Formats: sequence, C-alpha cells, structure tokens
Amino acid sequence: MSSLLEFDKTPSYQSVRDAAEHLRGIVVRTPLLESKALNERLGARLFLKCETLQHTGSFKFRGAYNTLSRLSSAQKLAGVIAYSSGNHAQGVALSAKMLNIPATILMPEDSPTIKLNNTRSYGAKVITYDRYHQSREEIGEKIAKDNNLTLIKPYDNYFVISGQGTTGVEIAEQLKEQNTQADICAAPAGGGGLIAGTSLALRELSPRTNIYAAEPENFDDTSRSLSAGKRVQNDAGNHSICDAIVTPMPGDITFGINKRTLSGGLVVTDDETRAAMRTAFHYFKCVIEPGGAVALAAFLEGKIDIQGKTVVAIASGGNVDPALYCDILKETG
Repeated sequence: MSSLLEFDKTPSYQSVRDAAEHLRGIVVRTPLLESKALNERLGARLFLKCETLQHTGSFKFRGAYNTLSRLSSAQKLAGVIAYSSGNHAQGVALSAKMLNIPATILMPEDSPTIKLNNTRSYGAKVITYDRYHQSREEIGEKIAKDNNLTLIKPYDNYFVISGQGTTGVEIAEQLKEQNTQADICAAPAGGGGLIAGTSLALRELSPRTNIYAAEPENFDDTSRSLSAGKRVQNDAGNHSICDAIVTPMPGDITFGINKRTLSGGLVVTDDETRAAMRTAFHYFKCVIEPGGAVALAAFLEGKIDIQGKTVVAIASGGNVDPALYCDILKETG
C-alpha cells in the first residue's frame, strides 16, 4: 500500500514540535540523571537521558506512535509491517496494539531473546530472517506488497524522525529547568533517526550545543559519512554486541539532516561499551543495552574533551538479555 508517510518529506524543527504536542501524555518524559560522584571523577557535568525508561524500554516508541497514529483508517485496517533488530519492532508492536492495528514485524533471527519475546507479547506477528545473508529491505517490501500492508521504516520516515526528536525537546527543557545548557550532546546512531531528530530540536533550542553521533567500531558509517560528505557503507561480515545500531549505512533522509546539524562522530569498542554499561549501573542504577551505551562510553573513554563542560549522553535503550547483562556486570577492567 502506498503511503504519504513514505514520501521523502524532510523533517524540521516545526515537525518535531508538532510531534511533541501530539505525543504529550502518551510518551514518558524520561529522566535526565546526574551523578555528583561521576562528575567529580570526570571533571565535567554529565547528564544521562534515560530512554531506557521509555515505553518498551527504548526511544523508538516515540517515532512509532507518532507515525502509526497518523495512518488513514484504511491503512490502520489493513495493517502495518516493520523491520527491526528489536527496539523499533517493540515500538511499532506496542503502538499497533494501542491503536488496534494488525502488525507484522521482520526481525533478525539472532535478535536478543528479550526483544523477540517482548515484540510477540504486544500481539505482533514476528517473522525472522538471517541478517548476514538476507536483505530485510527486500523481504519487507515484498511482504508489504503481497499483503497490502503499510511499511513503517525504522528511521527514513518523516514522522518517525520527528517523533524521535522529541527526546531533544525534553533534554533542552530539562536542562533549562536546571538553569544550564549542554556544551555537547551525544546519541547512539544506527540509521540516524534519533540523532537527526534530536539535532533538529537542539539546534533551535540550544544552538551552542555541539551534537555528535556515537557508534560501535566497524559500524561507524555515520562518522565516516560525515567525513566523506556522502553516505558510505560498513564492510560486510563484522560483528558487534551493539545489535540495535549495526545498520549497513546511514539513512537517506537522516543523513541529509545530520550532515547539516552534527559536529562529528565518536567511535567506541565493544569493551569500552561494556565498561560504560557497568558505569551506568554503578553510578545511575540504570540498565542500558550495548547499543544504547555507546554515547556514554564515548564520554567516559575521552573520545572528545569534556573537561569543565556540561554534556548529555542519551541512553537510547535498555533491552538487554539478562544473561548477557549479568556477564558484563561481572567483568572487570
């Protein structure tokens, strides 16, 4: 089913503000946490935006609900399909349940069990595929066409990006309540929807803030694309524990925004990400999944100078399998 939601309409600060009003009372205004002990250790004032406490445990609910709620009656009746490693999947599944829309979700067969189970628990039909040898885009397009479903892309969608940007609106408002602004804000980047939407908000509400994408080693396509001035792909065959953000390349719409709004990219290793997850637990009592911890890791590991500055790390999700999380907490170093 064709949809105006899939046209290449460019999000703006105004579309983010519209989403913020549309989602008021529906999304959780997640906390912006600060640890005085960690600040002393870092020589900086660090805030952690805990989207781990959003509905479904991830910021993805914002964009999903903002999109599904704007479908036509015919589109809602026919149903939707989405492809996702897990967080967009859960966001779409819960939004669809709330709006009484049939949902089919295409997920990698090696997605964390918690993400697969949660998506099914919201009533969605889950279909799995091999992310290393099959194209989710090709499979998703075929299922959508064959079954007359509306495809809800995980990041290259006007309403999805606008919805994710409400995270940035909240950050600016919460910092203002504390009579401060951020010198630097970093957010995890896969396809780039969260950082694109957030940057649209912060560019307007906090223009002095430098905004950075944070990514895992070998999946630093946004960082390399920013340097190249055009979208570049990741090499095939690499692996990372950061399953939520191991996309093949930046989105078309998202990169169009990010190349105008971002100051650069920060890249961390899996070991550095594990250390950040432990730090978040010890200092904030916040459970972050690997892909959601890369922005915090970048600050903790000195990927950019934060001495004497006020910085915000977005913890984008907390859907980590308990066994993996337990193992990471037991690690040292």
